[in-house]
Amino acid sequence: MITISVTGLGYVGLPLALEFAKHFPVVGFDSNESRIALMKQGIDPSNELEASAFEGKNIKFTSNPSDLQQANFHIIGVPTDIDHNNIPNLKPLLSASKSVGKQLKKGDIVVYESTVYPGCTEEDCVPVLEKHSNLQAGIDFHFGYSPERIVPGDKVRTLTKILKIVSGNNSETTQKIAEVYGTIIEAGLHIAPSIKVAEAAKVIENTQRDLNISLMNELAIIFDTMKIDTQAVIEAAGTKWNFHKYQPGLVGGHCISVDPFYLIHKAKKIGIEPQVIAAGRQVNDYLPTYIAKRIVQKLIEEGKNPGETQVLVMGVTFKENVTDIRNSKVFALIKELQDFGVQVTVIDPHANPEQVAKEYGVVCHSELPTCNPELVSGSNPSPITHHPSPNKYDAIILAVAHQVFKEIPTAQLQQWSKAELMLFDIKGIKKGEGINKYWKL
Repeated sequence: MITISVTGLGYVGLPLALEFAKHFPVVGFDSNESRIALMKQGIDPSNELEASAFEGKNIKFTSNPSDLQQANFHIIGVPTDIDHNNIPNLKPLLSASKSVGKQLKKGDIVVYESTVYPGCTEEDCVPVLEKHSNLQAGIDFHFGYSPERIVPGDKVRTLTKILKIVSGNNSETTQKIAEVYGTIIEAGLHIAPSIKVAEAAKVIENTQRDLNISLMNELAIIFDTMKIDTQAVIEAAGTKWNFHKYQPGLVGGHCISVDPFYLIHKAKKIGIEPQVIAAGRQVNDYLPTYIAKRIVQKLIEEGKNPGETQVLVMGVTFKENVTDIRNSKVFALIKELQDFGVQVTVIDPHANPEQVAKEYGVVCHSELPTCNPELVSGSNPSPITHHPSPNKYDAIILAVAHQVFKEIPTAQLQQWSKAELMLFDIKGIKKGEGINKYWKL
């Protein structure tokens, strides 16, 4: 009989726990009591899952680590971030390992899903399990690694439809891990030959994407300076079958902008200075500064004093149609604008205003300025209520491509503007649409 525990019930752990709870008894553990309280009511704190996802599942939500002792197959999927020096922060991972280790029994299996550098599971996490369980890894208990691959906001390629990499400390453990995951993963399994291979595979998935986007961002900067339409260039180049249509843009969030630093950290520890990976990170981290400078330049060209301008920033989450604000580069853009003296108003229907204020010290509104009903007929901005007394803005920045923003007519944006609409469309939502004062990345 297998009972599964899942430690860390975020956008990765919660859907995993609920999916397993269709087949096994599950203990869902998270140290955040307020999150546990919501899940007990059938509410996903990350707003990714509907209430129906909780129905009929054999799962116990708890913030009491002693409940982990009820399980014999433990999965750890807590966030792995970086500190202000871009050094991997393993504290949540090691803390979770300690909690599981204290409840570990002979014969148990522990599987890590968090993104780490190659060697982290065996060199950093397993010793913590041994220390707090007084058990010997590979003899008294076994362990493995199966990296998460969930994409927040993707309603098509969900957990069960993404091929899963699995690995264990020996062939027998690998087989057991594969059997457990095989009960829920429809897309199939890939058996990695070692835990380090599985760790490396995960960390380079996002590193590769980061580098490809950094190339497009650098090209966008070059082409913008040359007054060439970057999107037109991509469309033209994309007519060749082997050209990959990566798009320029702000690279934030808890994966793509973080994972490369894990590989950089490990490379430096073994005496290698990674050149390409580090350069890609530098380009992507510079982009908010470049965009802010271009916005200020355009304001000055219009005869506006940046210190006397009011700008509306639409969207602060790290990607469209999600609530997650972790490491969103929109906040870096806002800070750059404020450093130029620009007065910034922020709106986002998906972001939690209290969380934004706590994490970034930014006032974020869930409401749009007052809408003219005649202008929005045929569109559906219903998730947003509206300010009764709107400000007028010198410029509007469409920073995140939320669907609700796409549905706002250009005429409505014009109504929010002091004079002729001046639109900075980072994601190219409006594609110009006859706007005279229009800039996109």
